[in-house]
This record gives sequence, C-alpha cells and structure tokens, in this order.
Amino acid sequence: MLDFRPVGYVIGLVVVALGASMLLPMALDLAQGNGHWGIFAESAILTMVCGAVLALACSNGVQAGLSIQQTFLLTTGVWFVLPMFGCLPFILGATDASLADGFFEAMSGLTTTGSTVFSGLDDLPQGILLWRSMLQWFGGVGIIVVAMVFLPELRVGGMQIFRSESFDTDGKVLPQAAQIAQRISVVYVLLTLACFLSYSAVGLSTLDAMHHSLTTIATGGFSSHDASFGAFKGTPEYVAVIFMILACLPFIRYVQMLAGQHSPLFRDTQVRTFLWILAAIVALMTFRQVVVLGDGVEPAFREVIFNVTSIMSGTGYASTDYQLWGAFSVAIFFFIGFIGGCAGSTTCSIKVFRFQLLFTSIRSMIRTIHSPSGVFTPRYEGRPVPEEVMSSVMAFFGLFVVSVGVLAVLLGMTGLDFVTAVSGAATAMANVGPGLGQIIGPAGNFGELNDTAKWLLSAGMLIGRLELMSVYAILTLNFWRA
Repeated sequence: MLDFRPVGYVIGLVVVALGASMLLPMALDLAQGNGHWGIFAESAILTMVCGAVLALACSNGVQAGLSIQQTFLLTTGVWFVLPMFGCLPFILGATDASLADGFFEAMSGLTTTGSTVFSGLDDLPQGILLWRSMLQWFGGVGIIVVAMVFLPELRVGGMQIFRSESFDTDGKVLPQAAQIAQRISVVYVLLTLACFLSYSAVGLSTLDAMHHSLTTIATGGFSSHDASFGAFKGTPEYVAVIFMILACLPFIRYVQMLAGQHSPLFRDTQVRTFLWILAAIVALMTFRQVVVLGDGVEPAFREVIFNVTSIMSGTGYASTDYQLWGAFSVAIFFFIGFIGGCAGSTTCSIKVFRFQLLFTSIRSMIRTIHSPSGVFTPRYEGRPVPEEVMSSVMAFFGLFVVSVGVLAVLLGMTGLDFVTAVSGAATAMANVGPGLGQIIGPAGNFGELNDTAKWLLSAGMLIGRLELMSVYAILTLNFWRA
C-alpha cells in the first residue's frame, strides 16, 4: 500500500516555510503603518500551525528516498496545497476576494502564470502587492528545481533527455540533488538582485523595482500597477527585456558559468534556437509596425520587443494593448505563447527543445519516405534520441492540444464567448497570463469571469505548469495499482 507519510512530511515543511514568508509582507505593512499587517499575522500563524501539524503527524514515515509514486504525488501535491494557504491573505485581506478569486490569484502566482482577478492594484496595500510578487518568485525557483530534479526522473514530456546533464557541471555529476538546487537558488537570487538594481537605476521606485524584479526573473508578470509595464515607458522596458531573456535560458548553464565553464551556454542548441526565433519574430513585427502602420522606428521596436518577449517567455507583462495592432499581430501573439523558453528555466508552455525534437522527427520521417532503405535516426545536439523520448514528446504535444481543447469547451459551457474561452484555455495551460478579447485581454483581467471558469482555469494552470502528465498520471487507476 502506498505510504503517504513521506509526502505529507515534505509538504508540511514547505507549508511551514510558506507561512514564515508571510512575515515579510506583514513587516512591510507594519512599517508603513498599514492596518492590514494583522491579516498576514493571522495567515502566517494558521499556515505554520497547519504545516507543522501535518509534518509532525507524518514524521514517523520519513525515509531516505521516495518511490516513483510518492514523487508524482509530492510534485503535484505541493503545487495544489500551497495555493490553498497562499490565498489566505487575499481572502482575509483588503481585496475582499472570494475563495475562487483568492485561489485563482494564488495559483496564478505560484505557477507564474500572471493572470489576475484584481483591479485597482495602485490602491492595494503594499503588503498584498509584495505577497503576490513573492508567490511568483517562489514558483519560479520552485519550477526550476522540479524541472531539473523531478521531471527528468519521472520521464515527463521528454524531460528525461536532460536526466544526465541536469547534474553535470564541469564534467562531474553532483552527488546530491540538493546541491544543484542550492546552486540554482544562488543564481536565481543573484539575477533577482541584479534586476532590482537595474530597475532602480532607470528610475523605478524601490517598491516598484522590488515587485517587478521578483516577477521578471520568475517570468510571472504580476505588476503593482493596473497599467502593468505601461506605467514604465522607455528604458525600463529594455531592462525588462534583458532580464526576461536571461530568465528564459537554462539555469544549469549559469551554474556552469560560475564554475568557469562558459562554452556550454553558447553551444546549447536550445539557447541559439530560442534567440533566433525571438529575433525573427521581433524583426517581422517591427517591420510591419513601421512600414504598414507608420509607427516610428524606436517606439515600434521597443513596444514589439518588449511585448513579444513578454508573451513568448510566458511572463505576461503588457506595455500596451497589442490587440489594437491588427488581426495579424493578434494571431502572432496567440501562437508565440505556446513556444516558451528553454528547459530548466523559469519559463512555461511547450518549450523550445520539444519543438526541436518534433521537427527533427519530422525531418527523419521525410528522409525515410525519400529513401526507404535508409536508416535515419533523430538526433539532438549530435546524440541519437531514444525512442522513449520521442514517444514522450509526441504524447506531450497530443495531450497538450487535447487539454487546451477540452478546457476551452468546458469554459464555453460556463457561458464565455469563443475568443475568451479559447484564449483563456490556452493562456492557462501555457501559463502565459493575458488572454485575448475585451474581457481577459492585455487591457483587462479575469475578475469578471464566473467562479466556475476561475476554478477550471486554476486547474488548467496547475496541469500546464507541471508538464501535464505528472498530474494526469495520478488520475489513472494503474498509478494506484502499481
């Protein structure tokens, strides 16, 4: 019989840590003389007590390692339980959020989706705004660790192709997963600090720089203003682009750079492909903005590169309502949200390496058709790709499309129009943030949706962030029979 105690013990400890982190926004509200600090105190105590009770109750089941079943449960369980407690400050606080609203906001934060149900952000207590940013920052570093440690071992969506090199720095395999998580966390903190200092240098206030550095490196997209990055026109947009791109690259390469190995970053085909795709889309759309729409070169380039990078990376900031750029641009923005960044980064969606493997497989199939007697093996970075990896990637693509379609149909059944339902399903599964249309587009938010739609979208964000199959696996009978 499956032993839940090791899973409960780890989740309990993580919940305690989440509760302790609530003391930071409490301190900010207290320092500003904001009466809402008590909300965070209550939430912190309740969260830490529940987490401690769960950990103590399961402490007699602690073991050295986890089985595959337990690892699946832990990976999904953490991302389900944390929003349950992370939403407490929203429900009890100044936002007067319902349970559906609070859970949606917390899930959007921890999955770094960036969709929000809140309006009037400029008037919210700074503690609430900081908590939203912190949730995204926690989710960003958390998903890197999951992607580097758990998903390759679980053979999810082709991630097993990174199983060996995930722990490879300077040609040596690190002895424990905790070491790679620790080094990645150091890089994550350093990038966040550099982003904060850069934002401060270009004119953002201390609080704005803090909020946006946390959500930029997490590629989350929560802002402290209703206008999102439209409140920071000019140089801050270029700074954001630089750090969004840095957050899209594999963090294991930064670890290698700290160890003195710089070449792996530049040899990584994911990195080169991502940058080429981004450059091509930016060039195409800038050309259209200047030649067809008659915009100035610099403003057009700045708005295009910022918004394209934001959507492609899944960050979800918006500096303008790009739906006004015409149907061609809207279609581009819809599809680039499915690209994402590199594996092992804070980004979301399908990710570049899966597209590389897909096209490699297609090319091999075409060559086989031309030369039936030949043997053409798909290769990735010069190495043959195992059949199990290709099967996993193809299954991921199929399951992703089906999941978006099913979620869109369910959202339509709640009364949403076609554009809102389809773009809402896509942005939830890809963890991008803004959708399309008048309601959930870059100039709107998800607050007007009904509660049923919010619960469905919350489920979609969780499934999409954990690469689909790690969640779906625990819903099968075979999982529980194993």
